[in-house]
Amino acid sequence: MRVEIWSDIACPWCYVGKARFEKALRDFPHRDDVEVVHRSFELDPGRAKDDIQPVITMLTRKYGMSAAQAEAGEDNLGAQAAAEGLDYRTRGRDHGSTFDMHRLLHFAKEQGRQDQLLDGLYRANFAEERSVFNDDERLVELAVAAGLDAQAVRTVLADPDAYAAEVRADEREAAQLGANGVPFFVLDRKYGVSGAQPAEVFARALAQAYGERPALRIVDGDADACGPDGCAVPQH
Repeated sequence: MRVEIWSDIACPWCYVGKARFEKALRDFPHRDDVEVVHRSFELDPGRAKDDIQPVITMLTRKYGMSAAQAEAGEDNLGAQAAAEGLDYRTRGRDHGSTFDMHRLLHFAKEQGRQDQLLDGLYRANFAEERSVFNDDERLVELAVAAGLDAQAVRTVLADPDAYAAEVRADEREAAQLGANGVPFFVLDRKYGVSGAQPAEVFARALAQAYGERPALRIVDGDADACGPDGCAVPQH
């Protein structure tokens, strides 16, 4: 069974939602049969790489809330993250373009290190002081910590077209599926789960999707084959 997760590194609910989903997946009896694929979704597509501002400022301008409301929201998110065992800095974070990070995540997927890089990006953005925005060497450090080659990462970052098509394809697909926010979880292309739902909701969704997988239908035929007892040898 395949679970696709559309998310953005700048999205705090994606950070929390990933932890909740993984909690459900750890307890899922068929977890070894589940393939998880992370897809790209930018909350702020088209934002310039050097357009960086404090999170509180971004929230007040984008959503028209007061600074006090924005700070209260961050405090609530910090408490939600802590409940999942996640560190979260409620003050002093910044916000910027995540496009290069998504490009790197597609590169990391080819190397089998996508989940490790995503975890590192989330942790750096939400829990650590040094910014992840408009700092290529910071991204190189995080990618190396995830098991990627530093020079290969620099090559990707230096080419703005590298993996750009893959990011845009993910975003178009999200729109086609009706996802206008993240996190958005798609189970076997049959069920969609929107938002950072409690682990119990993810557990039910996993069980339902897994239980409804079509059974394999065997087409009978008389043909030679190999099995535990050996291979059939034609008799002449």
